[in-house]
Amino acid sequence: MTTMRTQADTSEQIMAAARSMVQARGYNALSFRDVAASVGVKSASVHYHFPTKGDLAAALARRYTEEGMDYLDTLLARGEDYRACLARYVAIFRRALEDGNRMCLCGIMAAENEDLPAAVRAEVAAFTNANVAWLTGLLAGRRPGTSPELARARGAAIYAAVAGAQLVARGRNDIAVYDAIMGAFADTGLFD
Repeated sequence: MTTMRTQADTSEQIMAAARSMVQARGYNALSFRDVAASVGVKSASVHYHFPTKGDLAAALARRYTEEGMDYLDTLLARGEDYRACLARYVAIFRRALEDGNRMCLCGIMAAENEDLPAAVRAEVAAFTNANVAWLTGLLAGRRPGTSPELARARGAAIYAAVAGAQLVARGRNDIAVYDAIMGAFADTGLFD
């Protein structure tokens, strides 16, 4: 029995292949030819769904942010406590390293900021802002009465610590480095 691929299926497969490639090698290494070969279509098909590399990368970053925030919001909706939410947050970045020493999609693109089209830069910034806002809310809920400025500064510090630890661990190709850095941050009270 022959299975026909729908346009939606092709678009999803393109997104999945491109996401994997960007997380492994970054935006600059993203090639429509490589994506097409991975999916089993012609490059023209990739261009049909995403006219430019920037369109594809912006769509990837937007979806990555939406999926990440949906997951994080479910943690809060389930009533998980601060420590459990933060541990799950840290684990998200660890899982990327476990998956072939990959990076956070938006983190790796942020490192290439100057090379990104404006629409991609905006989506990467939206990811950072969404993470900092979520962490800010988590921190503010833990300590009612904390000033919004302090909660935001701590949220930004936690995001930077986690993203930075992921980058250092990737550069060493050693997930134990990530764990050690996260342990050191916990010991210093950053997560309290």
